[in-house]
Amino acid sequence: MPDMLRRVAASILATILLAMPLTTLARAQSTIQVESMEAAPAAQTAVSAEEAVDPKTLPHDLSPVGMFLGADYVVKSVIGGLAAASVATWAIFFMKSFELASVRRRWTGFRSRLARADTLDDALELAGRRRDAAARLVRAATDELELSRGLPASGIKERVAIRFDRIQAGAGREMGRGTGVLASVGSLSPFVGLFGTVWGIMNSFIGISQSNTTNLAIVAPGIAEALFATGVGLAAAIPAVLFYNVFARMISGNKAALADVAAEVLGLLSRDLDRSAQRGPLRIVAAAAE
Repeated sequence: MPDMLRRVAASILATILLAMPLTTLARAQSTIQVESMEAAPAAQTAVSAEEAVDPKTLPHDLSPVGMFLGADYVVKSVIGGLAAASVATWAIFFMKSFELASVRRRWTGFRSRLARADTLDDALELAGRRRDAAARLVRAATDELELSRGLPASGIKERVAIRFDRIQAGAGREMGRGTGVLASVGSLSPFVGLFGTVWGIMNSFIGISQSNTTNLAIVAPGIAEALFATGVGLAAAIPAVLFYNVFARMISGNKAALADVAAEVLGLLSRDLDRSAQRGPLRIVAAAAE
């Protein structure tokens, strides 16, 4: 009896030991099957997402020229207008820089020569055939003196000062010509570029909704083209504002130089009037009478 029990126990133990590897293998096989079933939808989704991307919509050139050529017509017009404004800004900068620097140099030199003159006749000779504002000041003083011969000196000075104010105001307008374009470009370019950006991003979102995908390769080019418009707007606005401020300072300096010329001419006029009061009516040279 004990021997029979031992045989039965040994056979049960052997059966258990043989069944354990088979159970482990079955569990591993079931786990692999479950994982493969879970991975299959993800793989199918990835394949479907790749199939949803149209190769024609993928970017080929994200350089500035490529983004401009690939942009919408509205964005192209915005970028083109801003580029033209930038070219005009630089053209005005080079022309006005040369013009204002030349004017400042002429007026400063003329004022230094006037400081050595004794009478309006000498100042008229220094003016010669010049047609700038400094020479017009001298001619205005001599013309008014000729027209007001025999009248009180106080009235002559007042009328000459009025003429000088008009000449200086006209010179200021001439020097400021073109700077209004810089002010307009500097103030409007960022908003025009922002309009192009908003329009481009709207088109990008429309393209996303039509393609039914959020693939970055499709979204990025449209957004880059839209932001390119803002970049061009800032590139046009920053130099325009800088140049406008530079020209404002240069024009102020030129106005001060012209005011110095006017002060020298008024000093010569006052001196001539005082001399004429002592020795009789002032005689104007033949060049002034002509």
